Amino acid sequence: MSRQVQGYVYLALAMLTVGSTVVASKLIASGLPPFSATALRFAIAFPVLLLLMWATGARLPRFSRHDRLILIIQAGAGSVGYTTLLISGLSLTSAADAGVIIGTLPVVSAAISILLLRERPQRALLLAVALATAGVLSIAFTPDAAGGSVSGNALIFLAVVCEGLFILLNKRLKTGVAPLALSTLMAGIGFIVAAIPAVFEAPSADGISASAVAAVVYYALVPTVGGFLLWYAGAERVSGTEAALFTALAPVSAVMLAFVILGEPVGLNQIAGIACVLAAVLGLAFAGRRTVKLVGGR
Repeated sequence: MSRQVQGYVYLALAMLTVGSTVVASKLIASGLPPFSATALRFAIAFPVLLLLMWATGARLPRFSRHDRLILIIQAGAGSVGYTTLLISGLSLTSAADAGVIIGTLPVVSAAISILLLRERPQRALLLAVALATAGVLSIAFTPDAAGGSVSGNALIFLAVVCEGLFILLNKRLKTGVAPLALSTLMAGIGFIVAAIPAVFEAPSADGISASAVAAVVYYALVPTVGGFLLWYAGAERVSGTEAALFTALAPVSAVMLAFVILGEPVGLNQIAGIACVLAAVLGLAFAGRRTVKLVGGR
């Protein structure tokens, strides 16, 4: 197997783990409150990431006061905000709908850069935004077709916006940070940020299910740690544009896993939504707008 083909396999597996976070979050939503689940996720992932840093000899750089503030906001938005909103949204909507919405992340991230950084959009990006919007609207107007809801879908979209802000804030760091070090920092800070509201959730955290706890452990070890390792193992073997193309697999895997594992029906509206989102992501990748990085926010 060539180095390039190995990269393709690693990237595909990484995106499969990303899609599986939707199913895991659906299971978590049925048995754990969102902040408690998020704190537990990072409590499990953080020591594993620290061990990986030790094993690889990775080191944390010195951060300025500006960068320390950015890192805290990043953890609050991309780590805690994304996870808690995803779990909260999936308590109301279907995993299949969530998979379609999460697939818009590359487009949402690019749109946020235009709005906040005043970047001049290219025609390809505007077309991608239109296609992604059409994909979301295809399920927004028929939310009850497969167990979805408008409010749940809105929470999922807010989770995507949080992850988009995470990517934007990463560009504002003045100090270069290696991916593994950044993921470790996000897990550590994310645990602290999530643990505070989790304390107030504890009195109402009755009826915790074993499946929800198992899903948190899976989320912490497989997508958070394993997905990170797979993504960067693949990304170093292929070009940035090729890596970006594989992000299109995330919404497909999320919807298919929702069908296979959760038994959720997949309707024509969701198939149409995936088609639009896939076209948007592929268009972005071919236009060379950005190199996608899977970082610690997921």
